[in-house]
Amino acid sequence: MKANYLVCYDISDPRRLTRVFKLMKGNGIHLQYSVFHCSFTWPRLLEVKDKLRLIIDKRKDDVRIYPLPSEEKVIIMGCGDRVPDGVDIFIE
Repeated sequence: MKANYLVCYDISDPRRLTRVFKLMKGNGIHLQYSVFHCSFTWPRLLEVKDKLRLIIDKRKDDVRIYPLPSEEKVIIMGCGDRVPDGVDIFIE
């Protein structure tokens, strides 16, 4: 069974930033500069975490993976246009 996650990162080195971006681009929907919406099975989540661990410098970089509620309701304000399939949107 898949679950939804928000993956956010702040990478201090441009080379590592590019590697993290490429990894995440292959695994989720790019929502903002360093934010991805991902849908992972548990084994896939563990695999992505392991790959991220190999790329980042844990003393300088910050990666956070937030589990999202099972019934997503997203509010988009402004110019956001990338929305994952199956997500309900409420525009204010």
